[in-house]
Amino acid sequence: MCNCGDKRESFSAQPFRLAKENISKQESKMWPDVHFTYTGKTALTIRGTISGKNYRFEKSGERLLVDYRDASAFMQVPVLKKI
Repeated sequence: MCNCGDKRESFSAQPFRLAKENISKQESKMWPDVHFTYTGKTALTIRGTISGKNYRFEKSGERLLVDYRDASAFMQVPVLKKI
């Protein structure tokens, strides 16, 4: 069996890193998050199309900070207004 220059040993000597750790270090926001106010009459739960985060508006007039990546989809909802 070929050892190919001890490559197997060099791979096992490297520390194991999770991809999630690398992403969190590199993640920086391009734009600030956006505030939305709810104008509906009942409670509303909406899931961000990009972030996947759930946003819960309990009552009319409530304001929430929404991830900037989800903001364009939120602007399509008639009972949500960008502040």
